[in-house]
Amino acid sequence: MKELSFKNRIASHYIITTALLIFVVFFVIYSIVKLSVYNHVNTDISKEVNSHLEEIEIKNNTFHLIHMKEWEEREHNTVDVNPVFIQFLNKKGEVFEKSPNLKNETLFFDKSIADNVLFDTKILNNKIRQIQVPIFQNDQIIGYLMIAMSLEGASMVLQNLSEILIIAYPLILLILFLIARFIAGRSIKPISAIIETSNIITKDNLKSRILLPQKQDELYVLSQTINKLLDRIETAVERERQFTSDASHELRTPLTVIKGTLEVLVRKPRNQEEYQDKINYCVKEVNRLNNLVDQLLLLARYENQSVQIENISLDTIVLDVISRFSTAIQSKNIQVITQFSNDVYVKSDRYLASTIIENIVSNAIKYSNEKGQLMIRLTESGGRISCHISDTGIGIPKEDLEKIFHPFYRSKSTNHPEIKGTGLGLSIVNRLCKLLNISIVITSEEHIGTQVVLYFD
Repeated sequence: MKELSFKNRIASHYIITTALLIFVVFFVIYSIVKLSVYNHVNTDISKEVNSHLEEIEIKNNTFHLIHMKEWEEREHNTVDVNPVFIQFLNKKGEVFEKSPNLKNETLFFDKSIADNVLFDTKILNNKIRQIQVPIFQNDQIIGYLMIAMSLEGASMVLQNLSEILIIAYPLILLILFLIARFIAGRSIKPISAIIETSNIITKDNLKSRILLPQKQDELYVLSQTINKLLDRIETAVERERQFTSDASHELRTPLTVIKGTLEVLVRKPRNQEEYQDKINYCVKEVNRLNNLVDQLLLLARYENQSVQIENISLDTIVLDVISRFSTAIQSKNIQVITQFSNDVYVKSDRYLASTIIENIVSNAIKYSNEKGQLMIRLTESGGRISCHISDTGIGIPKEDLEKIFHPFYRSKSTNHPEIKGTGLGLSIVNRLCKLLNISIVITSEEHIGTQVVLYFD
């Protein structure tokens, strides 16, 4: 069985609820009308009972009508819209007088019905409402007054009303369903727009966005949320494309250099020194290529890296990093200044925190001038540990500070061809800082130096 559309489901749920409500309303209307009609009949019968009890005279254990001729001439000898039937019974239960409109018929005396109680019965297959009123003398029943009134008018009214309600019920529901479906269609129009927009969005087309509804309701929030999601996806895809393009370029460059060098070597015989020189050059490019691959693998590995938070000694990590770069520090005659006390502990991942500091220190050494200065300070303020790493190197222009976390970006790399690098170090640092909830702030001034501050929460 085919499922209903969302629009039809909304309309159907609305109609089911409305159908129950209308059914209750119609039932109440019918009950009120029925009660009103029967109350009117009951009231008329009660009036007739009181009137006829006043027109009889009781004497010697019997009774008779006081004004017989007037009674016979009144309306009971005609058939009205709601005719009233009158019948008198003696103490033996025999009919001794009845209204002319009964003709050859008599009202049935039902002994099983209590006195003075209204009940429904039939005469000549016509519904009537009847009452049996005892006539007393000295606490003894000497006869009965029986009064009945036709229910044909009331039955006709109730039947017409029920027919109208039965016919109107499905028509009203059908009209309401169409209205509800129309309103539901207009209400979910933004959803249709979402579907249409989603259908045209592909990996090559991420520019389309959902038009926001005029009313700021739940659908507005949904559309806005999806648009923000598309913005993030587009940004991620563009970064991935740029990363792939830059990675391909960076990988292709050392491979091209190695290929060109080897082709030159095989063109003609060379002496040992030339072979050794070219081979050493290729080894350097291979090392560069190997370093680039390691950096790319590092980025990929930390994309979904799980961390192991523990209490680590930050001062120990800093000293270990400085020790690993001792050769590079000595070759440039860089002065290293450390300002921190022993036993500075933070909660973080030991390996990842070491990788962050190592990359920052590596850049500081790489971009420092001869006889430069590298300062590392660990401070604590308000229970928050911060690590300050500053150098007196070439610095970074202000306009480039926003781009330094982009993969493969190197500020003014052509001005300093002697400085080798992949442009992935700070990108790795940025990702690891986000992974460990470490805040990083970089300030720099060209030809003066750079300062990196890490805040460990």
